[in-house]
Amino acid sequence: MPAFDATGPVEGDFVTLAGSAARTANGSGSPYVMGARGTLRLTLAVTASSGTTPSLTVTVENSADGSTWYTAGTFAAKTTTATERKSFSGLDRFARVSWTITGTTPSFTFSVAGEAV
Repeated sequence: MPAFDATGPVEGDFVTLAGSAARTANGSGSPYVMGARGTLRLTLAVTASSGTTPSLTVTVENSADGSTWYTAGTFAAKTTTATERKSFSGLDRFARVSWTITGTTPSFTFSVAGEAV
């Protein structure tokens, strides 16, 4: 039997930066306090889309003070249902997501959740 390895997998705190909801306009989620953790492993899950040429872009933002926000990274633009998992590292004290929705009468149902490690 192998010896116990204390440097094994690290489990993170579950985090939801945008709960599943239908959205039709640009917006942003509430800030999440990262604490000592500096990486987010997130999944963008788009479960419905409608409208003429709809497009959704979700950006992970980062802040040291909770008021001035910088782009930490962006998921690929979505035009239909899709799932994408992505890691964002080197984050400061606060993180949040923002989204941009374009098209004619667009609507997207999506969520962004994962873990902070």
